[in-house]
Amino acid sequence: MRTMKRNKNKNKKETKHSSLVVRWVTVVALTIMVSFVVFSVIIYSFVGQQSMVQQKQTSNEMISKLNSTLTRIPTELQIANVSFALTPSAREVMRGNPPIRSDQQGNRAFNDDLLSSLTNPDLNVVVYNLHGEDVFDNGGKIPTFKKFRDDYKMSRVTRRRKQELLTYQTVRSAKSGKVTGYIIVENKMSYYNGLMKDLLKWMVRISLIAVVLFTLVAYIIVRDIVKPVKEMSHVALEVNDDPNSTARIRDFHRHDELQELAVSFNQMLDRMQRYIDQQKEFVGDVSHELRTPVAVIEGHLNMLKRWGKDDPQILAESIDASLQEAKRMQHLIQEMLDLTRAEQINVQYPNAVTKVSEVLKRVVGDMSLVHKDFTIRLDMDDLPQDTEIQIYQGHLEQLLVILIDNGVKYSTDRKEMNVSAGLSQDEVHIIVQDYGEGISKKEQSKIFNRFYRVDKARTREKGGNGLGLSIAQKLVTSYHGKISVDSVEGQGSQFMMDFPALSKSQAERLRQREEAEKSKK
Repeated sequence: MRTMKRNKNKNKKETKHSSLVVRWVTVVALTIMVSFVVFSVIIYSFVGQQSMVQQKQTSNEMISKLNSTLTRIPTELQIANVSFALTPSAREVMRGNPPIRSDQQGNRAFNDDLLSSLTNPDLNVVVYNLHGEDVFDNGGKIPTFKKFRDDYKMSRVTRRRKQELLTYQTVRSAKSGKVTGYIIVENKMSYYNGLMKDLLKWMVRISLIAVVLFTLVAYIIVRDIVKPVKEMSHVALEVNDDPNSTARIRDFHRHDELQELAVSFNQMLDRMQRYIDQQKEFVGDVSHELRTPVAVIEGHLNMLKRWGKDDPQILAESIDASLQEAKRMQHLIQEMLDLTRAEQINVQYPNAVTKVSEVLKRVVGDMSLVHKDFTIRLDMDDLPQDTEIQIYQGHLEQLLVILIDNGVKYSTDRKEMNVSAGLSQDEVHIIVQDYGEGISKKEQSKIFNRFYRVDKARTREKGGNGLGLSIAQKLVTSYHGKISVDSVEGQGSQFMMDFPALSKSQAERLRQREEAEKSKK
């Protein structure tokens, strides 16, 4: 049943992921569709306006030509005077004869201009007298006469889903200025209506094709984007079900934010796995190392319980031994805590800055007081006084104390130590050199492992747990540094630590971040 529920939950989550593709594609498709609609409306309106301007110009030209001729008639417009005023070619058209004859070549230019307008199939021209009677038309459909205000009027009407243009003009006598008649031009705008119809049809077709095409392209692109996200989600679910899973996101071979996200996600999972492993190691190591002192204390207590409490000497020895083992347990637990904290430095002290020279002087001075039988020399000739590195001050002190204490523990007859520091190629080098027992080549690669002791018997006598150098290595690497050892048996050891040096601007930037974090807290 649990397996079925888990599968159902997975199916629901996968459905959400697939719906993400649908939502993104829908948004892209709607955006493209709206863009094309807006673009099409703009183009349609622009073409319509330009074409309408041409149609209005054609109607106005016809009105202007007729009006300029008819204004010469001083009296009310009648069939006789209007026909007489128009060109001979126009009269021939009214009579049903051919528009241009060979004996009329003298007026050819004017005839062509007016006749081309009168014979335009889109234009219905009518001249009315003052009584609304038709005194001239070009043989087309005669527009109904309606009274109108002013001398000029133009209006658009829709008939049978087609646009038409009606232009009204009052004719006034050029001599007296009195109204002699009216001109009405009806422009059916066949070209305009056909153009706008075809334009609309093609725009709809192109828009549909574009929407389908771009939706397909958007689907391919979105699917390509969402696919890595789905894979990340799958890996996250797998790790969530099993924290010890080694599942990781594969390399997408991309050079974008998704690849960066995948790398960061894998790094996060690796860090989480390290924390889990550290927890397991901590529990395992503590249980292993505490077994011996607990067994010793338990043995002494059992002995005291049976018969030792009555013997003052045995009682004192048991109490001393138990206290010694308790102190060793306390020291071990503290070192284990230090080791765990060292592995989480980038979380606890991400912006710490320390001046190296000040810490070196203070630690070497303190350790010289603690170990008065030792001569500890400090050499900082190659280190500028203001040199700073990214490390918490207490941790640099702890590193130096670990290495100096280690040298003291394994010293022989020569009670000397050298601590030196220098700056070269933007790196700070710190060296702690002793003249003790030394370490063999075979064991030099193991001394940084936790609980490793070169000589386990002597180390236990000196109070060591084999964690000091492991803590040192974790601290150094957590601050992006390096630690190494060079040793010769019988002559001593030289521990070297390298840290990236900070420029003044880098150190100031880290201080500002630290101040900002403190102000938030």
